[in-house]
Amino acid sequence: MPYVYAGDIVDRWYEELPWRKRVPLGKRGEQIAARYLRRIGYLIIARNYRAAGAEVDLIAIEDKTVVFVEVKARAGTDLGRPEEAVDERKQERIRRAAQVYATRHRVLEVPMRFDVVAITGAGRHRRLELIRDAF
Repeated sequence: MPYVYAGDIVDRWYEELPWRKRVPLGKRGEQIAARYLRRIGYLIIARNYRAAGAEVDLIAIEDKTVVFVEVKARAGTDLGRPEEAVDERKQERIRRAAQVYATRHRVLEVPMRFDVVAITGAGRHRRLELIRDAF
C-alpha cells in the first residue's frame, strides 16, 4: 500500500520528499552510498576524512581490506558521467589522504583499495554504480 504524505502519494521509500530536497546533492549521495555499501557487506568506519589537503568521502572495511571510497553524484549526465570527475589529480589527492590515514591508524600492512560510487539521477530514476578497485 502506498504511503500518503501531505496529500501526495509516495510509493517508494526513496521518493524525493520535501525535507530531502534541502540536503545538498553531494551530501545526499554520500548518505545513499553509505547505506548501499552497508547493505552489501561493507563496514563504514569513517566519513569525510580530511588529511594532507584532501578528503576521502567514506572509509570502509570489506573482507579484511580497507576501502577508500570516493562518491560522485550528478543530477544528470550533461556534464559527463560522475566517475569521470575522479581524474588523475583527484586520485592523487585521495591517495595522499589514504596514506595519512593508514599511517595514523597503523594499517599500512593491511590490503587497501580505492572504489568509486557513481550516482546519477534522482528519485526513482536514480542509478548507483559501484566501481571496485577504480584506481
